[in-house]
Amino acid sequence: MDHDPIVTRTWVLHPDIKSNNDRRLPEPALAEAVALAEALPGLDVFSDTIVRLPKAHAGMLFGKGKIEEMHQIFDEHEIDLVLIDGPVTPVQQRNLEKAWGVKVLDRTGLILEIFSDRARTSEGVLQVEMAALSYQRTRLVRAWTHLERQRGGLGFVGGPGETQIESDRRAIDDQLVRLRRKLSKVVKTRALHRDARAKVPFPIVALVGYTNAGKSTLFNRLTGADVFAKDMLFATLDPTMRAVELPDGPHVIMSDTVGFISDLPTELVASFRATLEEVLAADLIIHVRDISHEGTEEQAADVRTILTSLGVGENAKQIEVWNKIDLLDADAQDGVLARAARHDDVLAISSITGNGIPEFIAAVEEALEGDIIVETMVLPYSDGKKRAWLFERSFVEAERQTEHGFELDLRWKAKNRAQFQSF
Repeated sequence: MDHDPIVTRTWVLHPDIKSNNDRRLPEPALAEAVALAEALPGLDVFSDTIVRLPKAHAGMLFGKGKIEEMHQIFDEHEIDLVLIDGPVTPVQQRNLEKAWGVKVLDRTGLILEIFSDRARTSEGVLQVEMAALSYQRTRLVRAWTHLERQRGGLGFVGGPGETQIESDRRAIDDQLVRLRRKLSKVVKTRALHRDARAKVPFPIVALVGYTNAGKSTLFNRLTGADVFAKDMLFATLDPTMRAVELPDGPHVIMSDTVGFISDLPTELVASFRATLEEVLAADLIIHVRDISHEGTEEQAADVRTILTSLGVGENAKQIEVWNKIDLLDADAQDGVLARAARHDDVLAISSITGNGIPEFIAAVEEALEGDIIVETMVLPYSDGKKRAWLFERSFVEAERQTEHGFELDLRWKAKNRAQFQSF
């Protein structure tokens, strides 16, 4: 007999703290927090509020009057969970839960929950577990088994029948050591796969961008792949790779990566570094932006900051794609197209309608043109080892036998040619 999933009535609060140096615009920040909450199954967002504060109160985050006012509202509407879009200390969390009689979750806890719900590959699952343990280490571990029965979540989002136990830090540390060992094996396997791909004479094109910018929809349009694509934050958590043959150019390997987000929990930045290392191996980076979003400039700045922190240099080949032009009215669309046309490495497209896709593909081909070398080489019959080396790496497109030796039609990258010359 199927049970109806438990629905958690949720209220989202964005504290707009005047004394914060890195304050975000409150309206788009709240909208993003609501979208985050809606990305988690089982949460029903009942309402949302911006709470303006001169400064954060140490023990309770909010002032007494505001806490009392919110308590009455939450009681009246039978709210189960309050999501606070920002950092909440363990002490503040405990005090607010006591004062309001509801479960309280901060931004980090929510993002961890979403990542837990979405992770598919063994590496993704391990990384989320490690991030969750690092987060829990500073807090009480909560065991809400009914929620874990509903889905494979981490159980931060509480409900009826919750029991709280003190976390045993030593147990968490032991578990972290075990997970690190497992993860290092998985990372080694990925490195081997990456080495294998490096030998393939196909350039790697990595799609990066703020979460929900439309990377997976673009990826699906280009590759015909059926990657989970939905208008939802963090729809993709595990890198997906597909070989694509461009109409007038080379085969390329397309890589779809996890979406970036501002104030990504530090626990997750470390954990997901390996997932984003694919970007460092890329020959071309496509930065996909949701140009219809009111915070598109801030989002783009966040993405550039994360790319820099990963070690992506200024000289890395990049194309910026302004996606979702179909969501703009005619005048705004004309303005965006005119602005994009002023830059060599910017294209305005719609992954949904296909508008601008042919121009985008042509730009990718042009950017990669110098990377692929097609040439013919003659090897003496005595050079069997060199011939085998070229065949092993699939660089040979065709071969003919002549009086001077093997005549080989080659397709490879400059770096492969350099490896061959040092052979």
